Amino acid sequence: MESNAHSFLGREDYEPSSFTQLLWWLATAEKELIKDCSVDRNRYAITGAAVLGTWAFATLAWSYFFSTVVNSIIAAILPGIFIGFIVLGIDRTLIKGITAVNKRKALPIFFRMLLALTIGTFMAQPALLYLFNKEIHVQISLDNEHKKISKQHELDSLYTPEINGLLQEKKSIQQQLTAKYNEVAASRNAFIAETDGTGGSGKIGLKDIARAKQNEYIKLNEAYNNLNAGMQPEISSIDSALNVINQTKQKEMQAFNVLMNDGFLTQVEALHNLIKNNTAAQFRYYLLIIILVLIELMPVIAKSLLPDGTYDEKVRLREIMEKEIVKENIQQEGKLKAMYNAVAAEQEGELMHAFFDAAHEERRQKMHNMLQRWKENDGGSFNKLWINFKKDILM
Repeated sequence: MESNAHSFLGREDYEPSSFTQLLWWLATAEKELIKDCSVDRNRYAITGAAVLGTWAFATLAWSYFFSTVVNSIIAAILPGIFIGFIVLGIDRTLIKGITAVNKRKALPIFFRMLLALTIGTFMAQPALLYLFNKEIHVQISLDNEHKKISKQHELDSLYTPEINGLLQEKKSIQQQLTAKYNEVAASRNAFIAETDGTGGSGKIGLKDIARAKQNEYIKLNEAYNNLNAGMQPEISSIDSALNVINQTKQKEMQAFNVLMNDGFLTQVEALHNLIKNNTAAQFRYYLLIIILVLIELMPVIAKSLLPDGTYDEKVRLREIMEKEIVKENIQQEGKLKAMYNAVAAEQEGELMHAFFDAAHEERRQKMHNMLQRWKENDGGSFNKLWINFKKDILM
């Protein structure tokens, strides 16, 4: 009968494997207490498996996230493992805080669900970037082209006032030259018409009127040449300024093109644009979001849904017992300390009495010697004798 009882309680036959112990640890179960709880052993193993899956998912997701930031695989994996352990610690804390008492309280469960939902939503981003990797890079290419066009428009808008001013100045100079050149051309035509008889006085040959028109033409042509020579440096300066602006715009565009990348935020933006413009991807995106968030929520959901068993009762009673033991130990320690102080005070009092009794005759003899020296020295001041007596003999 005793053997059957031991077998029923599982104290003799059951020995958990290392993996089972790991699952219990992940589920924050104490091995010494859960070992004898045959039903709860499986429940906490299930919760531990959910935590293990979340831990692995967090490590992989964060490792991929860091791979979009650094070029080294090791430099991406190590921070991913570190963040995975942080998520593991948070999950174990959430699970440990769900007890039989606060399972029935909505506010603690709400805050735990909200925290898990926040972590799960952020963790889902790297996983979605990995799943939609090809489509995202196509979208990145399109987005970069739009960014280049937008940047070109910004540069054009920035330098347009300056360019328009230079062009207007150049146009004004050219209009002056054109007007002056038209005067020269009109004068030349008038001179030619006068010499060939087709205009003016109608006389053929270089006559007086023709000579006058020739002189006028020569003067206008010289004035035009002088004006043109004076205006050319200004035109060259304007053209140089326009070239500098064009080169500056080209350099800024080249620098902007260098900044084009496929980093994490760029991929997130491309994913957002892909979802916004692609109806087919929207449904799958939100479905994956729900699935990936549920991975993070599973430990909390599992601990909240699974019923309380013998292990939880043992934990509750064990905690009550340990509190009582701690309380009794502190009270007992206080009693022992008080007893120690009483006995020490009693024995020290006895020693003090013995000390003064033993020193009584010595002090009396020392007093007689002091009085004898006072007498031998013709008395002296009694007040001084009393001061020395208090100083050397009295306490």
